[in-house]
Amino acid sequence: MSVLSQLNSPFIYLVCAVIVCFVALVCVVFAVRAYRAGKAIGMDVTKMKRTIVASATFAVLPSVGILLGVIALSGSLGTPWPWLRLSVIGALHYETQVAEAAAEAIGLGGLSASQMTAQAFTTIALLMSVCIMWGMVFSLFTCKRYTNRLNSPSPEKKKGGKGSSLAGFGDKAMTAMFIGLVSAYLGSYIGTLVSGEGLFRFGGSFLPLAVALVGAAAMGIFLWIRRRWNAAWVDSFSIAGSMLIAMTAAIFLGRLA
Repeated sequence: MSVLSQLNSPFIYLVCAVIVCFVALVCVVFAVRAYRAGKAIGMDVTKMKRTIVASATFAVLPSVGILLGVIALSGSLGTPWPWLRLSVIGALHYETQVAEAAAEAIGLGGLSASQMTAQAFTTIALLMSVCIMWGMVFSLFTCKRYTNRLNSPSPEKKKGGKGSSLAGFGDKAMTAMFIGLVSAYLGSYIGTLVSGEGLFRFGGSFLPLAVALVGAAAMGIFLWIRRRWNAAWVDSFSIAGSMLIAMTAAIFLGRLA
């Protein structure tokens, strides 16, 4: 039996399904308790129901991106593990990047079903789990203090100035982190092109760069629509839509490679 067959075995499906169902049950319990609490404090039931329907509707399109991540990772890690990771606590940008980095670090040269071994999968799965759990751990000790700082005005605002809040710094720090990640990945492909490897052929490092440009252009169009017509609903599927467009472009451009 191959490693991929073992990763798709009924036992692995059962283990992952139990965890996913438990988390889903917790979400339902908290949703019901929140609804009852809203009624208890006198919130408009009609508005609450409208909010629930709107939230469920707008959650469908962003989840397409998550489904794409499961499909992308299932070819080398099996279906149950990516399904578990991206259903519980994982993020699409995190899971794919860490899995790829871990595969390269152990000498696989990337995520590949033909090269995957039990030891390699164990290392990749362990790294994916350990690296992301610290947000939960640190939240136990710092979340309350952080929330209090978010709710309290900065010293400049207390004096009537235009001081920036901690929330603003968090947004800038997150943006800077993603810019650094994107720059690191694109920089490796640009470096390969500059060095002359694959410079005169469409495939190789040029194809990921072309796909990245298509995805960036698609996101730019979504942002333009958002600002031009003040269409806040675009935010709900701009990432998933950009990914779908970029992946479609990768298919067509790959045929030219």
